[in-house]
Amino acid sequence: MSRLSKVFKLNPAGLNWPRAVMFLDAALVPLVLFWAIGHEQYLLSALFGLLFAGLADPGGDYGHRASHIAVFALIGAGLTALGFGIGADAWGWPVLAAFTVTLVAGLAVAFGVHRFVTALLLNVWFIVTLALAFSFHHDARITSHTWAQVLAWAGGATLWIVVTFIAWLIRGREDQPQPIAELPGDTSHRKLTRPLIMFAVIRAMAIAAAVALAFGLDLSHGYWMPIAAMVAMQPSLEQSTLVGTQRLAGAVIGAAAAALLLLVPASEHGHKLVAAERGLEAVALVLLMHGAAIRFYNYALYCAAIAAGVLILVDLPQPSDYAAEGYRVLWTLCGVGITLLVMMLAGLLAKRAAKTSA
Repeated sequence: MSRLSKVFKLNPAGLNWPRAVMFLDAALVPLVLFWAIGHEQYLLSALFGLLFAGLADPGGDYGHRASHIAVFALIGAGLTALGFGIGADAWGWPVLAAFTVTLVAGLAVAFGVHRFVTALLLNVWFIVTLALAFSFHHDARITSHTWAQVLAWAGGATLWIVVTFIAWLIRGREDQPQPIAELPGDTSHRKLTRPLIMFAVIRAMAIAAAVALAFGLDLSHGYWMPIAAMVAMQPSLEQSTLVGTQRLAGAVIGAAAAALLLLVPASEHGHKLVAAERGLEAVALVLLMHGAAIRFYNYALYCAAIAAGVLILVDLPQPSDYAAEGYRVLWTLCGVGITLLVMMLAGLLAKRAAKTSA
């Protein structure tokens, strides 16, 4: 009970509703746009482009901010093209790509903590693109073009640049602090030690293994496994046990909540089905908004809100029934299990490194 109370301990000072409302206001633009044109399959790319561009915003001089976000958006567009381009191919290509992208993201710590965090954001997005591409490929009702997904991602990131430009003009063209001030801003280079390199390799192998199981065995809703593993995975070897436990708890709670919500349209047809899907898209947006607000209120609840919102948007086009919900929860638990194994290996690696240095 003592450990559980620490995992879900609340920090009222960590609530940031103005930031959440700002994200919601901006996110309503792509939501309404894709509702109007009838191509909701591109909504998630636009929302992630918007959200992650905001997280990657370094603050400071506006020219520096815009150029930094533009480079981030360009790399993200390339990963979007790669993910949607190979997500429906033979399972070996997604596995190889997932391993490479995760490894490069893990080694990005050499260029500073801030760049490491932005690399992890792109890593998460790439795993989601593989899941989306795989999901769309198995649904004959949906047509998804890779170029359109890339445009949606770039459009979401560009929307953040436009929003911050308007805010910059309103505030008298003054330099602005980093919008997500709690995220690391350090860009000083670091030496890649052997434990850090080994952990990056183990982490990449774990994500690649999850992708291989999901895609290679063609598991029903199996892409929930690599998403859960990525959400629950600790971003570095130095992460505390408490943070790791909060990530795991959040991944499980978010997946369970998403699975239950996806039962809502299970028995609906026609206009009721469309209304239910639109309602769940709005619910997912509100969940992401709450994630923006409670990031430092409670990390476990933050992970739960983000995981639930993402999984709803990923799997909304798929028909739901009780068997599908069982598979979703099962593969989520398997993804979390893979993460637990990685955490155990990382712990052993840390102990070995400590003995060597002693």
